Amino acid sequence: MLKFFRDLSLRICLCALPLAAFAQNYQVVSVSNGGSINGTVKWSGPVPHPTALAITKDAQICDPDSQKTRDMERLIVGAQGGVANTVVFLKSITSGKTMDIPMPRRFLDQRHCRYEPHVLLVPVSGSLQMKSSDAVLHTVHMEGAATYNLPFPFPNQVVSRDMAAPGVVTLKCNGGHTWMNAEMMVVTHPYYAVTDESGKFELTNVPPGQYELVAWHEGWSVARHEGSFDVLTTKRVERPVFSAPRTWEKSVTVAANGQASVNFVIGDK
Repeated sequence: MLKFFRDLSLRICLCALPLAAFAQNYQVVSVSNGGSINGTVKWSGPVPHPTALAITKDAQICDPDSQKTRDMERLIVGAQGGVANTVVFLKSITSGKTMDIPMPRRFLDQRHCRYEPHVLLVPVSGSLQMKSSDAVLHTVHMEGAATYNLPFPFPNQVVSRDMAAPGVVTLKCNGGHTWMNAEMMVVTHPYYAVTDESGKFELTNVPPGQYELVAWHEGWSVARHEGSFDVLTTKRVERPVFSAPRTWEKSVTVAANGQASVNFVIGDK
């Protein structure tokens, strides 16, 4: 069995070639009079039923609380209507503070057959660190701006991969855990934030000026289902494919040493 996992790792890693390097235009400068932007993203209208899948494999690891199903976490709306896991960022900013993306958004764990965190932020040309806390085979299969396909047959071994091109990357597990999914943005500047469970966000040390502020959310409606193969059993499994991500934009003016507030309201309509 150990030889199988080693052979599997070699076969998958050999085809995991990074994308070509991307020349970014963002310049780091001293920001002595920067302001901040804070606000919320809230939901309007009836909240769709969450998309949950049956836990059909490795229940002793994946389902220690015997829930039988797992929410795919595509839309999390709090008690006060705040929408978690929305990425809020400045559009077309070319200079500002250093790339201070917090490490928790750059480190992926696989715990109880769940990707943590659900939304990742990694600077272009920076690295994503990954590990599995589970004693079962997982894979991190990436599609989009990065195309890695990495096995994690052993727990607590950290793997790092560079993200060479900016854009959105979708993550899924080909180890039969069809409910495992996450999104990653590979970003060219540091003015990105992910809303918390109450829908709040904050961007700090923003150079004074006028900007377009964008709220991005992954799709939450099931568009169709597609088949794939469990790499361990080679059995065909079905997983949902979600609708395309959605964006909302608002203009904002940041004064020197000032604080601007922007609130987004999103929904199905």
